[in-house]
Amino acid sequence: MSMSATLQDCLRSKGSQYEIVRHPLSHSSVETAAAAHIPGDRLAKTVLLEDEKGYVAAVLPSTYAVRLSSLWAQTGRQLWLAKEVDLRELFKDCNVGALPPVCTAYGMQTYLDESLTRQPDVYFEAGDHEELIHMGTDQFLDLMDRAERARFARRMQGMPSS
Repeated sequence: MSMSATLQDCLRSKGSQYEIVRHPLSHSSVETAAAAHIPGDRLAKTVLLEDEKGYVAAVLPSTYAVRLSSLWAQTGRQLWLAKEVDLRELFKDCNVGALPPVCTAYGMQTYLDESLTRQPDVYFEAGDHEELIHMGTDQFLDLMDRAERARFARRMQGMPSS
């Protein structure tokens, strides 16, 4: 599998300028940053959450973790991690675990952690485990213009800053 068709459509409709960065097969965002030789703070990962109302996506640096209590406070929703089987159904044009951050294009409320807005550039999954999209932060924020900005992430212990 290569870049998801949904992501391709989003990039095209926004006139985004980007480059594709290929890397050895990886299965976690920390592994992906290492394989691609990029700072983990600049790699955006997408975490899918759910509650009885439906699904929500959280986009944050790969070196951070979601603070559910912060998201609960900001959204008024008691969210929890979605099941892997749900990911396959919702993101049919993506490999499991390689979700691009443009979840609004999949009809999902999306929250973007403010820490990504302070990076000089951003990388993110293209829909598979061997390609990343790389773009300037301004381009990324334009692509993510329908996402709500919030503060809900914290750096994981033992993770260096970039």
